[in-house]
Amino acid sequence: MIAPARYLNPRTGAAWPTDQPLWRAPDDGGYVNLTAAGGFDPAAIDRGQATLWRYGAMLRLEAAAPISLGEGWTPLLDGAWNGRPVAFKCDHMMPSGSFKDRGVAVMMAYLRGRGVTAVLEDSSGNAGSSVATYAAASGMTATIFAPAAAPPAKLAQMQALGADVRAIPGPRQNAADAALAEAANGVFYAGHNIQPFFLEGCKTLAFELWEQLGGNAPDHVVVACGQGGNVMGLDIGFRELLAAGLVERVPAIHGVQARRAAPYLAAWEAGSAAPVPIDAQPSIADGITSAKPVRLTEVMAACRESGGGLLGVTEPEIIAAMRALHRSGYFVEPTTAAGAAGLTQLLASGRIGAAESVVLVLTGTGLKAVDAIRNAGALPDQTKKPALACREDGLIQLPIQ
Repeated sequence: MIAPARYLNPRTGAAWPTDQPLWRAPDDGGYVNLTAAGGFDPAAIDRGQATLWRYGAMLRLEAAAPISLGEGWTPLLDGAWNGRPVAFKCDHMMPSGSFKDRGVAVMMAYLRGRGVTAVLEDSSGNAGSSVATYAAASGMTATIFAPAAAPPAKLAQMQALGADVRAIPGPRQNAADAALAEAANGVFYAGHNIQPFFLEGCKTLAFELWEQLGGNAPDHVVVACGQGGNVMGLDIGFRELLAAGLVERVPAIHGVQARRAAPYLAAWEAGSAAPVPIDAQPSIADGITSAKPVRLTEVMAACRESGGGLLGVTEPEIIAAMRALHRSGYFVEPTTAAGAAGLTQLLASGRIGAAESVVLVLTGTGLKAVDAIRNAGALPDQTKKPALACREDGLIQLPIQ
């Protein structure tokens, strides 16, 4: 049986009902989680729905009506990486162009169902684009605090969808701090790294993989990791499947961070249960750059207890992996390629065995980061090719080779 959701303070054990939206614990002001669902009911899957809402009965939204633009149920495609079979989970094909739609669609449906009409968010790009998308679809208003150096395409996407975009100078953390300061004025802070119904949506990634793999769990899942939404979503979802006796184990979850801004990796490599200060630098993988971990305990536990881990990749490794993905037909952004670079390391080290199954999650489309892709030299040089000429009759005159 699926247990109703309650807010839970993981530090004090205090719990509160979800009829009033929270983004921080009333007792100590820290983040809140949701209590465990306790299982999964395969008979409750709405198999006529080709979206993540096929799992609506497991999302614990009570009376909240779905907000849907077709998110979820993305393709799982067989392919190859470094000469061995790999399955690619194509979450870059979501409505707003990134996996964030999983969590945001559920979070915004919950908030709207509880009477919230205006939200604040901070984002380096993809989450802000997703919040702007679902705010537009639901008639809500959104204010997004984003780094001024965020990819222009992502900022333009937010603005085109009607969000009030506040571009904040400096590193990613400045945007988060500015949003928190603004939240004191009364607009609900729907920060996707804080509001736990975002993770309730992210867990559908595990459900989809289980269904698409014929009722099985893969041996490994590899994914780029910023604040760890996919890492935690995979852990939550597969543990619900495990509790229902539908899988024998949780797959090894590997979160991949860009070494230039990797707060979870710093704690992991130091063997620390507390945050380790880092000097975060800009990375081409802008979607996973951060300076401070939010749910450090949960992310590290998900990796450790599943038999996976956290690993870091360099800028050259990210660019090389991005080029390889592009040449395979997957036009993804650099952040996604960080996960692929991590997979390269895992295969080279033998951490993933030759006979073990592996899923690589593709998290965001390259259409959001064309400037970064070009600046990284990942586009071919067209300057030496002869120009095409247009004839007077409007036809293209091909150059003579």
